[in-house]
Amino acid sequence: MTQSVPKAPPYYPRSHLLAASGVAALLSLALLVFPSREVEAKKTYLSLELDNGSEQLLQEKDDLRPGQASGDIGSSPFNGSANLNKDSANQDANKTAAATPPSDPLQKTVTVGNGDTLSTVFARVGLSATDLHEALNSSKDAKQLSRLKIGQVLDFKLTPDGKLDNVRSKLSDLESIALSRTDKGYNFKRELVKPDMRTAYSHGVINSSLFLSAKRAGLSHDLTMDLANVFGYDIDFALDIREGDEFEVIYEEHVVNGKQVGNGDILAARFTNRGKTYTAVRYTSKQGVTSYYNADGNSMRKAFIRTPVDFARISSRFSMGRRHPILNKIRAHKGVDYAAPRGTPIKAAGDGKILLAGRRGGYGNAVIIQHGNSYRTLYGHMQGFAKGIRTGGMVKQGQIIGYIGTTGLSTGPHLHYEFQVNGKHVDPLSQKLPMADPIARNEKQRFMQLSQPLMARMDQEKATQLAMNKP
Repeated sequence: MTQSVPKAPPYYPRSHLLAASGVAALLSLALLVFPSREVEAKKTYLSLELDNGSEQLLQEKDDLRPGQASGDIGSSPFNGSANLNKDSANQDANKTAAATPPSDPLQKTVTVGNGDTLSTVFARVGLSATDLHEALNSSKDAKQLSRLKIGQVLDFKLTPDGKLDNVRSKLSDLESIALSRTDKGYNFKRELVKPDMRTAYSHGVINSSLFLSAKRAGLSHDLTMDLANVFGYDIDFALDIREGDEFEVIYEEHVVNGKQVGNGDILAARFTNRGKTYTAVRYTSKQGVTSYYNADGNSMRKAFIRTPVDFARISSRFSMGRRHPILNKIRAHKGVDYAAPRGTPIKAAGDGKILLAGRRGGYGNAVIIQHGNSYRTLYGHMQGFAKGIRTGGMVKQGQIIGYIGTTGLSTGPHLHYEFQVNGKHVDPLSQKLPMADPIARNEKQRFMQLSQPLMARMDQEKATQLAMNKP
């Protein structure tokens, strides 16, 4: 029987053994120098705690005992901050638990999201379709609950048996609605908060447009429109505005609990256009009629407004020898064209009777208004007519009569506007407009007592602003 002979260990060159020893030494050194992932994670966690508790640590460092270094074991930033933050977190949690009462399972709040209906909102708080039907049909006013807006918050309170006790919603800073259960069903209540009134001053210089300058001056879109309407009899805001024009306004602000929730009327204003200053003061007569008058008591209101379309661009002027863009021949252009986006509202230039509201040849959809015995205006190429505008009807100055369109012989959306005096076409941009009645003599003194302090305030406010802006 042959006896097995043990194999000799493999032979490795000395250079290989030295290389292996070097690799092992490097691995050992790496393990000593670089911490494990777990250690690194702990270190990061402690660093975060250090950041969060930095204020407390600075205070701790300031309170070190004499002779104790900040690097001593007892005051190590890592050791100390971890314990300190832990104690602080426990204290904060205890305070929060003591200050916050346990939530009432019968109280639920829902914020309306995109696609929500009152049905989905009711279902979200555990109320059935029967509960919804019962609530909405409890009264005619209760149906207001179904007019939801995205972001609206509804606060529900349920009865112990899971029925609706009441639901409340704040629609705005001035209005809230509520539906509450009673012995006879539900009671709907609408609450209105009456705001306090204060006055504010605003001043602006036009760089590019009235709207942008007014926005920079703190005026809302509605106040800017009101400002344009006040001076719209004297200034054509589509044509006359220039860089450097300026305005001043004193207006009402609505305030609830110190917070501005809206604006009221313009009380007084000044507008400097192309070097000429116009002034307007709001005044209500003893008969209750409110209008704007200049500083002398003459009405800002004229028999006609300058522009029947707000902030439109004049694309073609009055001319007796213009080449027609479609017919391509010389033909008098007996009006002014105002280019504006399709659907832009068109206003009646003055009070009057509608002679025509319908099709009129190349004018397309048109409205013709007779103003007294001497004046007549025409509005052409309308997309459509406003509600209630029909032949034989009456209109008031500034009333919407139709909308910009391209009907008839038109190359793009615009209003063709004509102005006639005693049957003769005149240029509406250069025509001097007849004045409205001034303040009655027996009210002139009362008006001056109101207007003079407002004018003085504008002078003072402007002077203060200029002084503050001086370098």
